[in-house]
Order: sequence, then C-alpha cells, then structure tokens
Amino acid sequence: MKNLKLRLIVMNFLQFAVWGAYLTCMSNYLGAAGFDVSWFYIIQGLVSIFMPTIMGIVADRYIQPQRLLGICHLLAGAFMLSCWFMAMSTGYGPKGEILPIANKSLFILLYTLSVAFYMPTLALSNTTAFTILKDNGLDTVKNFPPIRVFGTIGFIATMWFVNCAVLKPTGEFYFTIERSAYSFQMTYMQFFVSGILSLILFAYCFTLPQCKLVKKEKKSLAESLGLNAFKLFKDKKMALFFIFSALLGMSLQVTNGYATPFLKSFEAIKEYANSFAANNATMLVSLSQIAEALCILLIPFCLKRFGIKKVMLIAMFAWVLRFGFFGLGNPGFPGVTLFILSCLVYGVAFDFFNVSGGLFVDKECDPSVRASAQGLFMLMTNGIGASIGTFFAGRIIEHNFCAWTPVETTAVIDGVQKNETVFYLLGEWQTPWLIFAGFALVVAVAFMFLFKYKHVRDDESSAAKTAEA
Repeated sequence: MKNLKLRLIVMNFLQFAVWGAYLTCMSNYLGAAGFDVSWFYIIQGLVSIFMPTIMGIVADRYIQPQRLLGICHLLAGAFMLSCWFMAMSTGYGPKGEILPIANKSLFILLYTLSVAFYMPTLALSNTTAFTILKDNGLDTVKNFPPIRVFGTIGFIATMWFVNCAVLKPTGEFYFTIERSAYSFQMTYMQFFVSGILSLILFAYCFTLPQCKLVKKEKKSLAESLGLNAFKLFKDKKMALFFIFSALLGMSLQVTNGYATPFLKSFEAIKEYANSFAANNATMLVSLSQIAEALCILLIPFCLKRFGIKKVMLIAMFAWVLRFGFFGLGNPGFPGVTLFILSCLVYGVAFDFFNVSGGLFVDKECDPSVRASAQGLFMLMTNGIGASIGTFFAGRIIEHNFCAWTPVETTAVIDGVQKNETVFYLLGEWQTPWLIFAGFALVVAVAFMFLFKYKHVRDDESSAAKTAEA
C-alpha cells in the first residue's frame, strides 16, 4: 500500500508542478509581450466549460482515466513547448526588454490548445487517484488529502524554480533572488519548464495501475454520452452546490493572474524598489501554496466534523480576507505582513472549496457518473465561474485602474550596474482588491442562507444505527 500511495504522490506532484511553472507569473511576460493578460486566464476558463466534461465522459466509458490523463499531458506539453519556441524566436530588445510577438493569433491558438488538454487533467487526476484507492480498499476521505498535498508541493517547487532561475541571452544559467530581467518568472522560459514536466508526466501515467472501466448496460444516447451527469441539477441541493461553485469560482483566477504583477509593480516605486516582496513576487505568492499544503491536512477532520456547508463558508470568508489584505498592504513593514496574511488565508480559501468540493461530489454521486460529475464540478468552477470572474477582473484592473507601462530601471548584473527596461502594471490597485473582497462577502452571505445541507457527524450516525438495532 505504501508503494501505491507513493506512486499517486508522484503523479500529483507532477500534475501541479506543470501548472505552477506559469500560472501565477505568466502575466509578467504576457503583459510585456503586448497581450491582454486577462484573456489568457479567460481561455483557461472557457476550455474548462466543455473539455473536462468531455474527457470525463471518455474516461467513464472508453479510455481508462490514467491512460487518458497521460494522453492529455502529451498534447498539453507539446503545445506549451510550441508557445515557448515562438516566444524564444522573438528574443529580447537591446535593454533586455521583452519584444512583442509578431503572430499573436498563432501564439494564443497554441496556448489555447495546451490548456484545453491540461484543464481536464485536474479532474482526471482526481478520478485516477480515487479509483486506484478504492480498488485497493482504501478510504478516499482519509487517504486522498495526504496524497493531494504533494500536488501543492509540486506547484510550489516550480514556482520557486522559475522565481530564482535566470537564463541570459548569452546562454549563462544561474539562480538568484536579486532582480533580473531574465528571470524565468519574467520570461518565456516558464513555458519551457511546464512543457517538459508535462511530457514527463505523460510517460509516468502509463506506469500507473489500471483503472478498469465498469461494464455498463445498454443505455440511451444521452446516458452513453455521459450527459446524465447534468441530471444532478434536478436535485436542489446539488444544483445550489454547483451554482455557488461557479460564483466562488469567479475568485479563483483573479490572484493567479494579477497577484505577481501587483507585487512587481512596487519595483517602480522608489520606496519599495529593493524590497524582497517586490523583487521576488512569485516566491512570496508561493506562501499561498505552502498554506494550501498545510490546510489540505485539515480537510478530513473539518469535513467529518462540520460538513460541506460550513467548510465552504469558511472558504468564502477566507476569499474576503485574501483580497482585502492585498488591498490594504504594501511591501514595507508593517504593510508586508498583510501580504503574508493574504497568502496564508489562501490555503483555506482554495482547499476548503476545491478539494472538499471534489470529495463532496465523489461522495454524493452514483459511481456510474462520478468522472462526469467531477468534470461538471470543474466546468462550474474553473470553467463558467473562472471565465466570468477573470473577464470582469481584467476589465476592472487593466481597463479602469492600471496599465502596462515600460519603466527603465537600474540593476546590478555580475557586479556591473546596467539599465534595463521592464514592463509593470502600474495604477491604483487598492480599489480593485476591495471590489473583489466585497463580491466574495456577498456570495458568502447568500450561500449561508440559501444552501440547505444537514450534516450528520460520523459518531452521531453510528449512534443512531446502534439505537435502531
């Protein structure tokens, strides 16, 4: 059993390491390369509307989930490396500035294809892990969170790597926490790291135990396509759960897309230019994932004791604090403590919603539609919710309060002071963060009164059964 858990740990580590390489820092490169950053996060949401559901259907009926997981990573990795190659071919300007990509449409198409095959893997990796654990007689609520925590560790590992790794145009490679225009977190090299890890996971998936498909009786066309998962909306409890999943999902990609550009923008302010928070934005944001890793371990206890409603309420109020602390903090002392607190509460905000929600869906749904139901959960959160949320966040931030601005800065490179041109997202940041905090608060209050779910603790359930006997 230990070997089985170790194999699932490696799978989860690589699964999220692929994403961690670029998710929180690609804005730094894309904004400088002339793109509207918000659309890249919207694309992730749009493909999540249909791709996880389609792949869930395929995994339920046609291809074993662990094999489909590998195939998706092969395609996602290949397209991501194509993005890297296009960007690398464009190169840098004379002062180290990122140059605009000539064929923006092709770059966006390649990125879209990459995330279209990556996003379904978030649900497929859950389905694979749940199936393997159950096939070996293990309890998913007890055994999955300690495995899933290594996914977060993988995410953190690549965040730190791209924060510190530097590759100069001359080919020199080294690690540093000092400011550099050629840090992976500022350049296209983050896409290279993601693509390579995706190809490694493709090969690894074909070494995992089989997740045999369950033989099913002849069914209607809708059932054979897996569309019966949408019948879950007939259940008021499940319908409200999915609706609020979408509303809460609107918060998911906001800080992924704008936390690092927000922190990096302080480099353009003389008072904070040399602060650790501004120069190592990706590393600071990784505190969010560290908190996430620790909070995962609390999920089995919290779910059994409090139930899904209270756990999701905690997540919603944590989002209020996540945005509010960003709006009130700064890289100096004591303002930086608010940034740190924002990162720490993210663990609760993300895990108590995403991981607990996946376990709730697995528990409440019939085995014949579990993979499809997981895809539906991803559709509502990372699809509909994230798309709408990121669209409005981009309009609020980039079209009303901030703009990408070239700033000539001075940095010490190899002991020599040099001028570099770096693009920063500059403007009035406090108002957008407080708007997002207000939205999360409204969703939390509405959920508190509308979602009805009576939780029965395990010890109470056992006592009831004993009394009946």
